[in-house]
Amino acid sequence: MTDERDDIHDCVLGNTDATGDPSAPSGRTATRIESPVNLTAEDRLVAKLIEASVDAPELAGAVDLQEAPDAAATLESLTPVEATDVIEEMDIDAASEALAYMPTPLAVGMVEDLIDGDNFELAGKLLEEMAPDDATDILQAMPRRERERLLAVMASGHAHRIRELMTYPPQSAGGMMTTQYLAVRDHMTVGEATEVIRRTPTREQAQSAFVLDRKGHLVGTTGLLRLLLAKSDEKVAELCERQIDAIAPELDREQVAHEFERYRYVVLPVVDASNRLLGVVTVDDVIDIIRAEGTEDAQRMVGAGREEAVYSDVAVKFKGRFPWLLVNLFTSSLGAFVVFSFDEAIQTVAFLAVMMPVIANQSGNAGQQSLAVTLRGIVLEQVRAGRALPHVLREGSVGLINGALCGIMVGCVVALYGVVTGSTWHLGVVVAVSMTLTLVIACITGASLPLIMRRIGFDPATASTIFLTMITDSVSFFVFLGLASLLLNWVK
Repeated sequence: MTDERDDIHDCVLGNTDATGDPSAPSGRTATRIESPVNLTAEDRLVAKLIEASVDAPELAGAVDLQEAPDAAATLESLTPVEATDVIEEMDIDAASEALAYMPTPLAVGMVEDLIDGDNFELAGKLLEEMAPDDATDILQAMPRRERERLLAVMASGHAHRIRELMTYPPQSAGGMMTTQYLAVRDHMTVGEATEVIRRTPTREQAQSAFVLDRKGHLVGTTGLLRLLLAKSDEKVAELCERQIDAIAPELDREQVAHEFERYRYVVLPVVDASNRLLGVVTVDDVIDIIRAEGTEDAQRMVGAGREEAVYSDVAVKFKGRFPWLLVNLFTSSLGAFVVFSFDEAIQTVAFLAVMMPVIANQSGNAGQQSLAVTLRGIVLEQVRAGRALPHVLREGSVGLINGALCGIMVGCVVALYGVVTGSTWHLGVVVAVSMTLTLVIACITGASLPLIMRRIGFDPATASTIFLTMITDSVSFFVFLGLASLLLNWVK
């Protein structure tokens, strides 16, 4: 007879009830969050031991007592050799939790240091004790050979789950989901389901459980409180809530984050085409996604690699940056060519060289403002079909107003300078008109670039700053120097 444990994964959701309300972690009382200055006794002890340069076993014992995020920060503050020595002495559960809270590049480096020290068994055990999705993130960032060796030393059940997660793209719902969830079968009685839940070695306390049929299809969810209050001979199928939203494993993680933000989900099940439950995505994973996507967009805007981190090695940084530096070298040459085309005008009126960077800088800043607003609107899905053109026109109007005001102020100063020095005051008019036109063009360009990139199938943030700078610099130089040349010819 199949053991009842086969009817439930030895995992749970992150402290949510049937309605999605968060609850305090099991076995812990609510505590007031202190400011960073008010360190806990454990943190002060660790700091004291590090300052005293004590040996690894004693420091490891103190780090074991820290909260996992604080333990991770402690390990990050040590040298790689010291951190490896400490983690080898730590309690396995505390070490695995700390490793899960470390940035992935640092966690990968820690595991590789253990491997280099011929401690494959400990490295595999640490990954085995982690949540499958956290272990998957680390393994996917490692060379294939080391990854396979680590999976080989892990328990077959854990290794199998991680291999399943690794089949999904990292940027998808399947790639970010965890297989740690609490589930019961719909054919069970309340008494049977309660007994299974009681005997399940869960790591966190859940207050809701997914309800599956005999083939693993998701049929609903039920609150544990509801099970507790029900009669023991009632069927789980009679108690479960049938209306439940789910997502496909192929769904892009940005869309997953949008769903959580829009509908205030705390957890979402991931199901296949047959509605079989594959795993769950929890709100803490979504917070990580939002932070990661924000940094990726910021890096893409300036042509840095999307996966690059502070801790990335030189090869990764070079691979992500150099191609876009070549693109920038070409695009910036266009502005230089425009300036070179008007070298006679610049030689005639040297003051033009003074004003060129002022107008180009104002144009670039205005374009960046429109670009940032548009990218945010795209992320929040505020720029929908039918709203793109009105948005671009509004940005152009803002550019016109700002350009006119800035142009008049700077133009008056330049005109006054011309009167005082006895040179032509008409150059002030050129500055005013140029400033106005270039800011209008810059704002329209900044608003349009991300929309065009999205329309042709690219990420809207990809190198937007590089292309925007190319356009604003080239246009600013051309408009200003072109108008100045016309003025000089008119004066002659």
